[in-house]
Amino acid sequence: MPTNLELKIKVTSHQSLIKILEQIGAENKGMLIQKDVYYSIPKGLLKLRIENGYESLIYYNRNEDDKNRWSDFEVLEFENGKGEKFFNNLFDVKVIVKKKRELFNYDDTRIHLDTVKFLGKFLELETLVLNGKINAKKRFEKIISLLELDESKQIRKSYRDLVLSSTK
Repeated sequence: MPTNLELKIKVTSHQSLIKILEQIGAENKGMLIQKDVYYSIPKGLLKLRIENGYESLIYYNRNEDDKNRWSDFEVLEFENGKGEKFFNNLFDVKVIVKKKRELFNYDDTRIHLDTVKFLGKFLELETLVLNGKINAKKRFEKIISLLELDESKQIRKSYRDLVLSSTK
């Protein structure tokens, strides 16, 4: 199962981050329109991501209480466009999260500049573990430093949990 090291921070704007990402040579992968359908399961998180016409079923497990947010995940991709109806018949839908995501890549880190419906603007980092967790942590800390992020402002919840708590 692949593993990421993750960070999520609420921001007021993406403009200064885009400027830094351009300066350091991060690759702009474009705008993604995403709808995440979260399902009720006993352990971890399961979501169907509908993104620019493609569907992926994503399972992940992450301990939000650890100092570092290591996330184990699996992804299944579908091409027929019938995933939402199929999985909605199998599982109870917990919540739906809609967002616009500008995606950048830098040194095997996915940088997400997200605008989430009902929640606002966020930055997310996902550094892929390739050559061990120590190497991933170094690359993760480098991008945090380059982006001048304050880790103390980290949000230790998924968008699912943030949307659920905002509707109560």
